[in-house]
Amino acid sequence: MPDATPSSPTASSTATAWGFLAPALVLLAVSVLIPGAMALLISFTRSGLDVSEPLHFIGLANFQRLLADPMLVKVMGTTFLYLVGVVPPIVLGALALAVLVNRQLPGIHWFRGAFYTPVLVSLVVAAIAFRWLYAENGLINGWLTALLGERFSPIGFLTSPALALPAVMLVTLWKGLGYYMVIFLAGLQGIAPDLYEAAALDGSEGWRRHLDITLPLLRPYITLVAVISAIGATKVFEEVYLMTQGGPADSTRTIVYYVYDQAFSELEISYACTVGLALFLIVLLLSLIRYAFAGDRGLS
Repeated sequence: MPDATPSSPTASSTATAWGFLAPALVLLAVSVLIPGAMALLISFTRSGLDVSEPLHFIGLANFQRLLADPMLVKVMGTTFLYLVGVVPPIVLGALALAVLVNRQLPGIHWFRGAFYTPVLVSLVVAAIAFRWLYAENGLINGWLTALLGERFSPIGFLTSPALALPAVMLVTLWKGLGYYMVIFLAGLQGIAPDLYEAAALDGSEGWRRHLDITLPLLRPYITLVAVISAIGATKVFEEVYLMTQGGPADSTRTIVYYVYDQAFSELEISYACTVGLALFLIVLLLSLIRYAFAGDRGLS
């Protein structure tokens, strides 16, 4: 009988494999690895926008400033509020939408496409549209004025510190629900119908069957969506920049916007790199959580 053991790769096949990988590795190095290493180096210096100036190493001074920065505590708190306000509604809402469209009904593909359409809309277009909706003379206040009369005082959705952050969160939710719905839908369609039939024989019907069958089998997908959406919420920038620019009263200033502000408004490039390093550690922690808890069904 011929030996079924696979032969070891030859030198030519190994060289061919590295040849196919080389363009991606070069692109990764140029766009991610080298800038990341430069940012780490700059965080130990005092540098501005002029890259021709020699680097002035100051040791751990930027990290000491980071630990004593009261604004960093504020933006970290705002980012945490954003994460808490976005991730649970995205997980629950996307899961509910996936269960809703996971049916063999006439025209169900149109509903799936309709729920996914916001994902295809440019974030710039979405943010500008929502900014117009939220304006004091915008559509929402216009409807409320028509319903409640002239005595109604327009609501400053983007000018009130209490309402600005939830208003920005709504844009992230509107954009993300359809994307994560598709992930849950893929998981739902991988569950054998026989399991639901067996559960029905045991008296598990209606929403009870989702508690007994759907949620346990979708646990890796739930973890995946929760961690990915948490990483996205932690790195939110476009919505804040386009709608509020960190205001009012810094109520929507997140950690990524703080990095941008320090780098391009205050021209504190080295300190911005230090704050960016702190953000990298947070995202790395979330990624490790994702690999630790979502790798049991090939989702890592």
